[in-house]
Amino acid sequence: MQVAVEMGSLTGGAPANLDIEELLATRLLVQGNSGSGKSHLLRRLLEQSSQWVQQVIIDPEGDFVTLSEKYGHLVVEGDRTEGELAGIASRIRRHRVSCVLSLEGLDVEEQMRAAATFLNALFDADHEFWYPILVVVDEAQLFAPAVGGEVSEGTRKMSLGAMTNLMCRGRKRGLAGVIATQRLAKLAKNVAAEASNFLMGRTFLDIDMARAADLLGMDRRQAEMFRDLKRGNFVGLGPALSRRPIPIAIGAVETQARSSSPKLMPMPDVAENVEDLIFTPDPEEFNQLPQRRTRPAPRPTTDILAELSRATPLSDAPLSKTNDKMVAPEISAEEREASISNVLEEILSDPQSGYRTDSALYQDFLVRLRMRRLSGSPMSLSEFRRRVAIARSGVDAETQDTETWATALSMCTMVTDDLQGVFLMLAYAAIKGDTCPSDARIARAYGTHSARRARRLLGYFEEQGLIIVHADQSGKRIVGIPELASETAPGAADEPDVISQSAEAAE
Repeated sequence: MQVAVEMGSLTGGAPANLDIEELLATRLLVQGNSGSGKSHLLRRLLEQSSQWVQQVIIDPEGDFVTLSEKYGHLVVEGDRTEGELAGIASRIRRHRVSCVLSLEGLDVEEQMRAAATFLNALFDADHEFWYPILVVVDEAQLFAPAVGGEVSEGTRKMSLGAMTNLMCRGRKRGLAGVIATQRLAKLAKNVAAEASNFLMGRTFLDIDMARAADLLGMDRRQAEMFRDLKRGNFVGLGPALSRRPIPIAIGAVETQARSSSPKLMPMPDVAENVEDLIFTPDPEEFNQLPQRRTRPAPRPTTDILAELSRATPLSDAPLSKTNDKMVAPEISAEEREASISNVLEEILSDPQSGYRTDSALYQDFLVRLRMRRLSGSPMSLSEFRRRVAIARSGVDAETQDTETWATALSMCTMVTDDLQGVFLMLAYAAIKGDTCPSDARIARAYGTHSARRARRLLGYFEEQGLIIVHADQSGKRIVGIPELASETAPGAADEPDVISQSAEAAE
């Protein structure tokens, strides 16, 4: 199906159309200095095409979150763990929901890692979910820099790899990259070179004008025209636009960014007590100190090596040699299961394990199995996730043998893998009649420090009909699970998590 959206008008007043179906196959590069109208152009494209194609916007400044008000885009805050972002991206791809990944408030390195995690999850989706998506990346030079900057080399490679996958290999997976940059010279060449459609706006530096002219197939003497372009005017070229360079004046938009260009306004009258206003702090300022999100410190290499050096084979019997290979003695199924349980317990005993991704924990699990020379095929990732979810619930052996717990296990399959541990923890507390877990404890079980996300999880479970949340007369929270015919004892939602506090104190 051919769909053309009107981006604006040509010199003579004729409409300037962009073929969305062709754009999905050929990608788009937008370039222009700050204030040239790039964000306005992207907003026009997103508004005009929102009814035809799913959209994902990587938004470093939070300018595009206003699309949610009129067009229903889901706003995803970037201050989440990598596991959360990957899970959200996977579900967005599966359910075809347009979204804005807002990275406002994060530093550059955190923005790069969050964007890379999100894009990689979109790229790694199962084949059955390869629906077409318009992936718009504003300020693309941040995520695909031409040279290394102040960020770590690992972060730069991770972000650049995700952007390269998007522009070079994303087409077969339904991902159509639309990237916007202030300067072509700052954007990695292998990322920019994969676009076949171009919209070039105002720019002043000779190197950027020369690259823009080269991409549009123009004579370098014509590059001076880019200095004279007005705000919101671009020169377009490409199979989705035109076979020859054409000037386009971008049309109006229906939504506005939260931020806008500064406007001149008269200065206020000077107050008589200006010194008191400036030098005397407001009491409320002490309660509004900015809080920066901190990542858990990586485990020292020496600690890991010490653990590996302490690991010993389960059996004291000597290793046998077969075909020049050392082979561990055979052990019974019961011994093997006991060893696997011990390894899982060792991994999850680390207070920071809740904030590591399942894939990282799984790799750690496989290494420890090899160190113990456990024979047999390793546990699959899906089974490992289920065992981890059960272990994190804290269930005891007696409860595991009950029909009520079997019902809880069957119910947890109604949610995604990353939510099963939280649900089982609530189910176990309800079965035993224990105190309702606090927001901090629920957040730790989900792998985050955000109490707000913990409350959202409870709301999600309640929307799915899995739990009922209510309060007693003192305002303490109670979680009931109708299918289990049980509920938790009242508990304070704002009670701190003892384990997290102990871990922080130890660090």
